[in-house]
Amino acid sequence: MATTNPIKHSGSCHCGDVQFEAIIDASAGSQCNCTICQKIGATGASVKPAAFTLLTDPSKVGEYAPGPVGVRHFCKRCGIHVCGSGDLPELGGPFVSVYLNVLDDVDLSAVKTGHWDGRHNKWQAGLRDSRWPTVRA
Repeated sequence: MATTNPIKHSGSCHCGDVQFEAIIDASAGSQCNCTICQKIGATGASVKPAAFTLLTDPSKVGEYAPGPVGVRHFCKRCGIHVCGSGDLPELGGPFVSVYLNVLDDVDLSAVKTGHWDGRHNKWQAGLRDSRWPTVRA
């Protein structure tokens, strides 16, 4: 979870009901090929919970826990996922994975992206610089 250039960014869902601030290095992120991450298309960067501030009423945020890894947080009105959270020793304990695609001032084409092989539960292997291997039956 080390960051090299953390600055405060603002982010929100599509309708604006869920707004937040995060102190984060948005120059690098990660994508995962587990079934939920692949379908929502999020590029995330992890921070400690103290670096994330929800600016709106928590009752506007829905939660979805698709498996043992963590919880996804989304707007109850428009459905946009804004972040995930969990507690994994591989990531240094408690974390918030801020989805860079919902930050107001980040150009995703400039983000260096690593890849997790979450589909095969290979979290211990760490981030990969290249795409995960093709899934074979």
